[in-house]
Amino acid sequence: MTYKNETKTLLVLDIDETLIFGSAEKLDEPFDFRVFNYFIYQRPYLKEFFEKIKDHFLIALWSSADDEYVEEIAKKIIPKNIELEFIWARSRCSYKRNFNAVFDDYQDYYAFDISHYHFLKPLKKLKKKGYKLERILIVDDTPHKSKDNYGNAIYPKEYKGDKNDNELLLLADYLLTLKDKTNVRRIEKRGWKSKLG
Repeated sequence: MTYKNETKTLLVLDIDETLIFGSAEKLDEPFDFRVFNYFIYQRPYLKEFFEKIKDHFLIALWSSADDEYVEEIAKKIIPKNIELEFIWARSRCSYKRNFNAVFDDYQDYYAFDISHYHFLKPLKKLKKKGYKLERILIVDDTPHKSKDNYGNAIYPKEYKGDKNDNELLLLADYLLTLKDKTNVRRIEKRGWKSKLG
């Protein structure tokens, strides 16, 4: 069988708190653009990040946010010279109850809100689309969304609008150390920043 990512690893990127920060309230810093009712702050070095990785990976977006919102964000942040493999949003996630949620009392059991549910991103869905799991990396600031992707996940720190953040520069350098690996699942990626020397 020939896989779509036989020669290049597929890099699946989360959006919110990974590449951008969307806020209903303005921060002290100038926002980059607006989408619907949100002020959007691009993570520092976003353009440089894409420039560094674009020739070495297949690139896709997968967010647990609303589909229309994700499409609008993608139009704004993806450079024109990058053709994405796909843009997936909440409708492509698996919606599962968090059975570890703790309820304060009996009434809360019946009044649980969406925070007691998780939108998961199982990479087995990509295997069905012709991508080889051994050559997929998923980058997401929220580990529980990739809890079924052990071996494929890289967790950057959450981005909340800090203009001094340099996580994407570090991430790009780390990703380039993995670009030629034929099985990324075998590589220990916890504490990935400590591997940058």
